[in-house]
Amino acid sequence: MHQLLDLVTPGEVLEEEFMKPLNISQNRLARDIDVPPSRIHAIVHGRRSITADMALRLGKYFQTSAQMWINLQSHYDLEVAERNEWSHIKHRIRTMEVARKTS
Repeated sequence: MHQLLDLVTPGEVLEEEFMKPLNISQNRLARDIDVPPSRIHAIVHGRRSITADMALRLGKYFQTSAQMWINLQSHYDLEVAERNEWSHIKHRIRTMEVARKTS
């Protein structure tokens, strides 16, 4: 049986691909994008999502698109839902064609 790979959180991407290579601390990033340091800390440690507001700030700061940050978060959220919830709900959902025939 194959094991699922651990998901990479958007916060891990932020830290490993942006902050560490550029030698930017959590406190410096928080100060530079005008948010509390606790918010950056929570994102980096996977306890907080990247919101649209945060995506705009990160996009401006790192000269990337805000959409990239939103896409990282939505991809992560969907993967988590598929792993944790899908097996419990997929059998309870009828496809549109089946729903029409039984109405």
